[in-house]
Amino acid sequence: MEEIIDEADLRLLDLLQNDAARSNQTLAALAHVSPPTSLRRIKRLRQLGLIEREVAVLSPDRLAPHIGHGLTALVEVTLERQGAEWLEAFEQRVVDDAAVQQCYRVSPGPDFMLVVHTTDMPAYLALAQRLFTSDANVRNVKAFFSLKRAKFDPRLPLLPTPSATAT
Repeated sequence: MEEIIDEADLRLLDLLQNDAARSNQTLAALAHVSPPTSLRRIKRLRQLGLIEREVAVLSPDRLAPHIGHGLTALVEVTLERQGAEWLEAFEQRVVDDAAVQQCYRVSPGPDFMLVVHTTDMPAYLALAQRLFTSDANVRNVKAFFSLKRAKFDPRLPLLPTPSATAT
């Protein structure tokens, strides 16, 4: 049975994805619900799997003086065989690798798009050997190395946004 998500749930989800560190009292006030209702709804949203996890989004530029900038690559991967078992096997191997931040099956074009982050080029080469070169089913790999991250926003648009032309 599909669960019904209402406007209050969407307001809470929107508030949480902008700042999950807010207190329940603050969330409740901003979502226009009582604190007990806020707690109950958030617990339900977690149980439904709508909230996968809560994490801190780090600033790579501010961390760079401490850990280095590292190397971010967007990688297109095309497999030789695209049967379900081959796709799933490759997908499982890459999602299990800590350097892979994001993995998408895509169409048309390559079979996968990956976002990977390594400390430097030798670490990327090790990743390429581990995930691509050693896999006989990988037909083609094309890597694009990031020079600058202009935007990163994991939020999903949940609520209507005011029109830019509204007065």
